[in-house]
Amino acid sequence: MNHLPDPGPVLELIDAFRRSKTMFTAVSLGVFEALASGPQKESELFARLRADRGALERLLDACVGLGLLRKQDDCYANQPVAETYLCDRGPHSLTGYVRYSDEALYSLWAHLDDAVRAGTNRWQQTFGWSGSLFDHFFHTEERQRSFLRGMHGFGQLTSPAVAAAFDLSRFQRLVDLGGATGHLAIAACERYPQLRVTVFDLPQVVAMAREFAAGRIEWIAGDFFRDPLPPADLYVIGRILHDWPDEKVRLLLRKIWGSLPPGGALLIAEKLLDEDKAGPVAAHMQSLNMLVCAEGKERTAGEYAALLDEAGFVSVQSRRTGTPLDAVLAAKPRS
Repeated sequence: MNHLPDPGPVLELIDAFRRSKTMFTAVSLGVFEALASGPQKESELFARLRADRGALERLLDACVGLGLLRKQDDCYANQPVAETYLCDRGPHSLTGYVRYSDEALYSLWAHLDDAVRAGTNRWQQTFGWSGSLFDHFFHTEERQRSFLRGMHGFGQLTSPAVAAAFDLSRFQRLVDLGGATGHLAIAACERYPQLRVTVFDLPQVVAMAREFAAGRIEWIAGDFFRDPLPPADLYVIGRILHDWPDEKVRLLLRKIWGSLPPGGALLIAEKLLDEDKAGPVAAHMQSLNMLVCAEGKERTAGEYAALLDEAGFVSVQSRRTGTPLDAVLAAKPRS
């Protein structure tokens, strides 16, 4: 008798996109937001969400099965995980990134086969855009704010661990390049009271990002590829380098190195691939995501070390944080 391999992994992957789309659709329809005020009957949700009654019931029951809702008799309520991450009003909300995943990434990933054949992103093929995804998808203030809110929620899951990955107590002035809402700057402030922190990002981002953070953060508008960098002895750059090919990363690293004083450092927050590139799976998925929607990729600690060494950095260290982002620290020589 032949013993067949367990088909479980294949069956899970066949089903995976259906699960994602179920959550995306529930967010898009406002299911979790409608339940933020408390449990409601299915009939009340039907009237409020204006969906087909039988179809809505299937969606709600699927969300119960996924652990996002709970059901008692004919009443539905948010589970804590949905209340925390899938309601717009919450400080840890990920709905902005969910909507971006649904409205942009889901369509781009449909053309992954073509991206692999050509080695290029799928903006033109999917949406008819000749420019950057970011130039087009975020053309409205509402979309920009929603995405920032989602990235802020994501950052709160990762930034405290990134700030704690290395001893940063010797630094006095931190500048977060492309720091968006300042979640990493906030985490660094909380851990290192001596730090003065600045977030440096595009003018339209800075104008909105102030809504998410206050206190000790200074905001400066600019483009880190084109404009002079604010002075710092510690630059931080998170979820930025993976957007770009090696040649643009080299340009930015050289610019950062030139702006640092002797003994200064650069802290990078990105997903790290294993050196043999056998995992982790989350880093592989993000690297393919960069293929379809940007120009970059995820890298190993060794690949970052090589790029940093080429730019003049020394003492390169890497740390796994146990969160969706890892950390790399590199120093400028003291002499």
